Amino acid sequence: MPETLFHFDRPETVVAWSAIDDRVMGGLSRSALRFDPAGHAVFGGQVSPDNNGGFASVRASVSPPLASDIDAIELVVRGDGHRYKLNLRTDRGFDGVNYQAAFEPPAGRWVTLLLMIDAFQSSWRGRAVPDAPRLRGARIEQVGLMIADRQFGAFALAVGAIRARRAGARDEAPG
Repeated sequence: MPETLFHFDRPETVVAWSAIDDRVMGGLSRSALRFDPAGHAVFGGQVSPDNNGGFASVRASVSPPLASDIDAIELVVRGDGHRYKLNLRTDRGFDGVNYQAAFEPPAGRWVTLLLMIDAFQSSWRGRAVPDAPRLRGARIEQVGLMIADRQFGAFALAVGAIRARRAGARDEAPG
């Protein structure tokens, strides 16, 4: 059975999420994770190429931490035609190695996506880190959403839930 890390069914579920956009390096992109009264969150904003910008992201700490290792992260999302990345970090720091997996949910339709832990690639400030330790699901301290890769303009990714899945977990209806 999946372990829910974040379920965005109430306004307070988005409070712990912080935006970390290209503004940290002089860019002009803006993003936020906001609650939608329909009962989900929306990662939305504007990605700008100005001042060498080009990315927007939000993240939050996993609390409580996972009790055991996992094999995958399950996302319940509704896309807008853009490609996104799920970022996982194994520390509580601001800067450092993170592990990323790209996903592109269909526009306008809710889907449940499964991102296998082995598919996450280590990265630091957009560059590959080939000698980083292998990602272990039990060590995940932070989860984040990102849009980058020259996808300039407005974006809005609806997010219903983020869950951790262990080997042998049975499938169940999204929601």
